[in-house]
Amino acid sequence: MDPTSDQMISVGLVFGLMILSAIRGMLNRTGLIAAAIVGLTVSLFGHWTWLTILISFLAVGSLATLWKYEEKAALRLAEENKGARGWRNVMANGGVASLVAIANFLLDQPEWAYLAACASISVAASDTLASEIGSLDSRTRNIINLEAVPAGTNGGMSLTGTFAALGGALLIALLSVSLASITDVEIPLLTIMLVVTLIGWLGCQVDSILGALFENKGLMGKHTVNFLATLSGALMAIFFHLRFL
Repeated sequence: MDPTSDQMISVGLVFGLMILSAIRGMLNRTGLIAAAIVGLTVSLFGHWTWLTILISFLAVGSLATLWKYEEKAALRLAEENKGARGWRNVMANGGVASLVAIANFLLDQPEWAYLAACASISVAASDTLASEIGSLDSRTRNIINLEAVPAGTNGGMSLTGTFAALGGALLIALLSVSLASITDVEIPLLTIMLVVTLIGWLGCQVDSILGALFENKGLMGKHTVNFLATLSGALMAIFFHLRFL
């Protein structure tokens, strides 16, 4: 596919994202603006397949947010405004993919960039599903000392959340594998599958550790923790590529 066609697909996907998000209420006004910036950066400096994976995460994350929303709202565990994300949430989950795309544009390293972008999105999906689905599991323990804590506590982990986290990472890994052949990536598909799944799950644990150590003490906000967790995913993927591929 020639570069012009790639760019047309990229712009089309961004417009589609804007329309879908507005209709479904997935993003508020600031979220739409941030999503447009992230979407164009990721797709034009990276590849439109990256944006496809990011949009898939947004859709799945929104569905997970609406799952038992009233029950979560009663426990004050639900996202505000029916889960409509703002610019902070968009940048926290998609900002690292944007930075990777810019690095790819400057350094022309499509292989590790693709792996890093997919890994960062995998962390975001893993953490979102763990939080939204695992927040109602009463069998929650602090990831640091394994003491029992209320469901939805920052840094808490539960059996339900752990499996949900794995499911989110696995979903992004499957998408990453299915779209890899469209890009210039020649990493073995099984490697992409295993790396993106494992890093996504590990990044979710990084998020929980940061939440327990810093967010609960007011030293970091939720979005900062999310951003650092997705950044850890990208860095783990880059390290793996440089060390083993």
